[in-house]
Amino acid sequence: MRCIEVKDLTKTFTTKVKQEGFKQSLKSMIKPEYATVEAVSNISFTVDEGEIMAFIGPNGAGKSTTIKMLTGILHPTDGSISVLGLDPAKKRRQLAAQIGTVFGQKSQLWFHLPPTDSFRLLADIYEVPKDEYTSRLNYLVEMFDIGDLLKTPVRKLSLGQRVRCEIAASLLHQPKILFLDEPTIGLDVVVKQKIRELILHINKEYNTTIFLTSHDAGDIEKICKRAMIIDHGKIVLDESVKKLKYDYLNMKIISARFFEKQKPVSMDGVKIIKSTDYAASLHVDTEKVSINEVISMISKDGNLADITINDPPMEEIILDIFKKTAAGAP
Repeated sequence: MRCIEVKDLTKTFTTKVKQEGFKQSLKSMIKPEYATVEAVSNISFTVDEGEIMAFIGPNGAGKSTTIKMLTGILHPTDGSISVLGLDPAKKRRQLAAQIGTVFGQKSQLWFHLPPTDSFRLLADIYEVPKDEYTSRLNYLVEMFDIGDLLKTPVRKLSLGQRVRCEIAASLLHQPKILFLDEPTIGLDVVVKQKIRELILHINKEYNTTIFLTSHDAGDIEKICKRAMIIDHGKIVLDESVKKLKYDYLNMKIISARFFEKQKPVSMDGVKIIKSTDYAASLHVDTEKVSINEVISMISKDGNLADITINDPPMEEIILDIFKKTAAGAP
């Protein structure tokens, strides 16, 4: 069953053109000029019930504008949207009762109040019956391990603690769709993994549809089954994460430090990003050489002091996708 259907969706904004120079600025104040900017350009897609989908792209690609239209915050210039059978622009209040949102840059928790006060307020806003609210809250407190945080002002919580409370707050009314905007940004590795596990648990237990935006390749690789990439308001790729991983996430970045001077690394499938006598950053194509082979090669003399392995930045992955798409690569 499809819970999101988007057809030929377009959103344009009219902005005032700023002129350089005093005379031109004065002229523009008297007779301003305007330009039309197309933030989203004629996109179409569907999302099935219970699906976990990554909606990704570089900054300014149109991700936030699309999500705001899906949730009814913005109205489309053209095209149609159906979310849970409702038009978000016309039925925003009805839709709000069935969806949850977590936006990284906008908190739904009161900054100076403890989370429990915000939870009660949200329960009243969504008209959650008292018994149901108590039962639901107890479950979320246990699942998110936030019992010790309920009476602490939000301003005193760490970022990871706040994110857990934010997601719990968005689930109090048991939404059918959860929109997550950069839920793991700025978090350490341990907390990131915890948030990912919670998202997967919610999806598995309640069949909650997850619509996720993230610049973290780990989020996409470990949580999502499908990835849609948007750039300049247009969808450039809509693929399963399994295929995306096979085609595009085959690069790793290895950073190593050495006790003594090291000879330059030379190996098929390995590109040197940066190298000194005592350190090196390597770009590894895992289709050509395995991580184990690279580690064995750089540690064979017992000279290795430290090593880290990371995914390349999502922007780099997206850029690689754009290059392959432009070149007509499959």
